[in-house]
Amino acid sequence: MSKKVRLGIIGLGTQGGMYAKFIKDGMVPNMEIAAICDIDVSKKETVDAEYQGVPFYEDYIEMLDSGKVDAIITTVPHYLHPEMGIAALKRDIHALVEKPAGVYTKQVKELNEFADTKPELTFGIMFNQRNNPLYKKIKEIVDNGDIGKIRRTNWIITTWWRPQPYYDQSEWRATWGGEGGGVLVNQAPHQLDLWQWICGVPESVYSKVSYGFRRNIAVEDEVTAVVDYGDGATGTFVTATHDIVGTDRFEILGDKGKIVVDGSQVATVTRLKKPEQELSSEMGMEDVKKLFMGQMNMDDLYTQETIEFESAWGEQHAGVLENFAANVLDGTPLLAPGSDGINGVRLANAIHLSSWTKKEVSLKDLDEDFYLEELNKHIKEEGKFETK
Repeated sequence: MSKKVRLGIIGLGTQGGMYAKFIKDGMVPNMEIAAICDIDVSKKETVDAEYQGVPFYEDYIEMLDSGKVDAIITTVPHYLHPEMGIAALKRDIHALVEKPAGVYTKQVKELNEFADTKPELTFGIMFNQRNNPLYKKIKEIVDNGDIGKIRRTNWIITTWWRPQPYYDQSEWRATWGGEGGGVLVNQAPHQLDLWQWICGVPESVYSKVSYGFRRNIAVEDEVTAVVDYGDGATGTFVTATHDIVGTDRFEILGDKGKIVVDGSQVATVTRLKKPEQELSSEMGMEDVKKLFMGQMNMDDLYTQETIEFESAWGEQHAGVLENFAANVLDGTPLLAPGSDGINGVRLANAIHLSSWTKKEVSLKDLDEDFYLEELNKHIKEEGKFETK
């Protein structure tokens, strides 16, 4: 293999075109564009004009069998990610799948299980937010125990405003059979991943989900979910596509501190000088009076730090591509292993299932067959696509 990974891009839409540009512009020094595939044959003109000498394929299997690529990235509709990932790995080609890893856990589990049989190959997922220096730092703080044991988490992420023409641009968008859901599978997978990457995988979820609430679509455009981590710790996740102003606020409360992230750009980290329950039990009535009168010196109780990073546009995605190539070339640990993709898909499935059944749903033993059965009911009612 050469010192650069020869990448085949499957799908030259918005994402595929962006990744191709990053590589062409030298933002991924250990990777080169070796081939591009798209079922839209008109894209060949774009490839010939902008990526001279790069072969174009209509059939991704033909590209995989060409011998021209060491690895592929799948920038295609969500249902196709597992199928294409498996096809690549079967041919000893490294696979980087776009988020989400799939639509339902049964298909993602099949991908993960096949990837396990090919440990010599690199299998990654495009969770570019894991390459956000702010979230990397927050994970480090939580993992180091700086804020103690997590007691509650909250994420309001409603910065996904999408007007109706966005949904009307194609037949597959915002459909059960074409896309597999709405905001949970299209806009919010990065936050679902980060939430679990940093705070841990919940045990169960109860949700209230609205479908076609403020948009003329069949799938969800507003979600409120409550999760249970066990041992009394809980979390909430709120997302929507109809909030024109939008909020992005992520809070992690521990028994020794708290982290508040605003706009995915600035974090305020509070570290208690003693665990909260100790501070509470050690206070006398005079301390309580001072507290109520605003006379208590809070510096005696905790310290605060503000963390902020500047991240250039495209740096996060390019960093995941570079990290993926480095793993292929020299075994550098993956920032986003492909096997992690099932966590967000499982949580999204459980949120859907909870809203459909009006019951709390366990993530530990999610009934995958029942979920797929319910999903197929929605696809059948939609009447636009074949069931899965």
